[in-house]
Amino acid sequence: MTRISRLLILFFLSAFLLTGCNTTRGVGEDIRDLGGIISHAAS
Repeated sequence: MTRISRLLILFFLSAFLLTGCNTTRGVGEDIRDLGGIISHAAS
């Protein structure tokens, strides 16, 4: 593999992992908000 190919693969892998972290964080916040709504409705 050439050096440029390796750098491109590393770049895309890094971008994919960072995007995944942001998505997971957003889902966690949505679930937390939903839990708050449910607990307020139950009380």
